[in-house]
Amino acid sequence: MDEKTMVADALVGINGELKMFGDMIPQTENKELKQCLKQIRNQCEMSQEKMYDAARERSYYVPAEKATQAEIDHVKSIVQAK
Repeated sequence: MDEKTMVADALVGINGELKMFGDMIPQTENKELKQCLKQIRNQCEMSQEKMYDAARERSYYVPAEKATQAEIDHVKSIVQAK
């Protein structure tokens, strides 16, 4: 397995974990457990950011182009109309 594949697999795993925390945290009644899950989620987010930075540095991940102001204004108009 090459490095690019390993990075992609790691990102898929991290993203899946973050989705899982997003589901679990609001459903947790125990405040101590909820706080613990939030701390783990925050660590996971930091790992995700480091992994994306590494992927970008190696050109394994190329983010989409930034939106133009016209595109931003269009989305704002749609959201505000609702």
